Amino acid sequence: MVSVPPTLLWERELAAAGYTLVAGCDEVGRGALAGPVSVGMVVIEAGTATDLPGVRDSKLLRESVRRELVPAIKDWAAASAVGHASAAEIDALGLVAALRLAGTRALAAVAASLLPSFVILDGNQDWLSVPLQPEFSFGPADAPLPGDSATGAAMEVRTRIKADMTCLSVAAASVLAKVERDAMLVALSEEFPQFGWDSNKGYGTAPHRAAIAAHGPTDFHRKSWRLL
Repeated sequence: MVSVPPTLLWERELAAAGYTLVAGCDEVGRGALAGPVSVGMVVIEAGTATDLPGVRDSKLLRESVRRELVPAIKDWAAASAVGHASAAEIDALGLVAALRLAGTRALAAVAASLLPSFVILDGNQDWLSVPLQPEFSFGPADAPLPGDSATGAAMEVRTRIKADMTCLSVAAASVLAKVERDAMLVALSEEFPQFGWDSNKGYGTAPHRAAIAAHGPTDFHRKSWRLL
């Protein structure tokens, strides 16, 4: 079955509603045992952006195709960035707060040149915004999201299930995050070849778990997780 490519339909609806700069946002590495959690963010001028052929949710693309798409995505985007939160930060803060930390790092990077007024967040959980209830806050990662200093308007964050498959800006963000995180794990595998990170990218394959049992976890493993 051939997948239907993502479109700019919702981004253009947002432009018609007055949101000029729209950001697509997606995370990778949530379920891995090792390595960071990484968040990609792609800002587009929603009313004038054109289609970008070949871009899909990163999970649907071969590794070589993802890498080839990165320059085109960066040229297409008005601004783009990937933020990371390390395994140690995941252990210290918890996964949701670490996702927020990685997301705010990506947001800070794009905001240096362009601040989006609307963020499309893949999934059904808004892990980017600061929780309204104090009992659900997570500590140092809970910095307020920036707003428009000229108007005082807050940035709007909206979740959308399967946005990485339907919204082109989110699919593009997923590709950037996946390629950058994968490269980090491949580089680390040269120092720790026994864990096979060049192929498993830190996820919990049987050989990876066996290597943890044999050699013990590294500082790049999420030690608060059930590794074995």
